[in-house]
Amino acid sequence: MAEEARPGTGEQAKQHALVQLRQAIMRGEMAPAQRLVENELAEQFGVTRASIRAALIDLASEGLVERIRNRGSRVRVVTVEEAVAITECRMVLEGLCAAKAAVEASDEQLAGLADVGTAMTKAVADGEPVTYSELNQELHARIRELSGQQVAVELLERLNAQLVRHRFQLALRPGRPQRSLGEHLAMIEAIRARDPQAAEVAARAHLTSVIDALRA
Repeated sequence: MAEEARPGTGEQAKQHALVQLRQAIMRGEMAPAQRLVENELAEQFGVTRASIRAALIDLASEGLVERIRNRGSRVRVVTVEEAVAITECRMVLEGLCAAKAAVEASDEQLAGLADVGTAMTKAVADGEPVTYSELNQELHARIRELSGQQVAVELLERLNAQLVRHRFQLALRPGRPQRSLGEHLAMIEAIRARDPQAAEVAARAHLTSVIDALRA
């Protein structure tokens, strides 16, 4: 790594390591239960072991990492039952965000939601579940952003980060994209109609379907 590109030391280095580790876990590059070796991570990210350790402590508080006494850290395993409980919390928050997006979004932003829905429809028709999964996440992120409900947004980002493995598994399950597409399009339609009650109902219905799929 070039000297000028190094993240430095102290808080700057810790934040660099924190961002890189969080992104790696959320992208699925680090598997559940994978051991996180401080020496290796320090070398990989060009920071000190102390910076890595501080970042791991923060990630443990976010529910992404598990620190085991006398054994170091590993990527936390989220069980199906815990994933269901997290999704039940998401249901309330996503419903709130959808309702507020229906009121707060501009016409241009609503057109952007429709474009995502069109792309999702194409991904399903073309048999591209990974692309569909990425668009799925984009749609939810846009709705959260349009809601302007920053507290809900921050809570959802933390909850969603813990569901990476389950999200990928659902995306690749045969028939799941086809089923969830209609649910997402219903959310988009209600928000574009500026009907907050219908938008909340559609969001809750979608997350109820996700829970059923997780339990299956």
